[in-house]
Amino acid sequence: MQSRSPLVSALAVLSVIEGAFFLGYAIFDLIGVLRFGLTGPEEVSNAPAITLQVIMFALFGAALILVARGWWRVKRWARAPFVLAQLLVLVVAVPLTSASGSVERIAASIGVLMAVVGLVFTFLPSTTRALLADDLPS
Repeated sequence: MQSRSPLVSALAVLSVIEGAFFLGYAIFDLIGVLRFGLTGPEEVSNAPAITLQVIMFALFGAALILVARGWWRVKRWARAPFVLAQLLVLVVAVPLTSASGSVERIAASIGVLMAVVGLVFTFLPSTTRALLADDLPS
């Protein structure tokens, strides 16, 4: 087994953090609905919409934790879903950086920072070498 580079380890940790965030957000939404009921405009705050939202965030978080396991085991397959996840985070977080609430702006800024760092680390030559080392004959 090849040694894990620090960048690949950092990608695994980043993926776990992001996965835990999305799982936590799904639980937060579920608890909010159970405590306060459906609040907000009916178009987005109805039982099917909230159920779908909780399921999507939970699946997204669980998938990122599986991707973290792939990074930790230095598997090439971890790169593609991780890149996709970072792009999705950017699509959501970049517009939120100009939100009116400071909590939303801070969370969005952290999300953007983590996604950019993740993308940069993913495509550094040393990360590619570590992922391709698995294919080299011993």
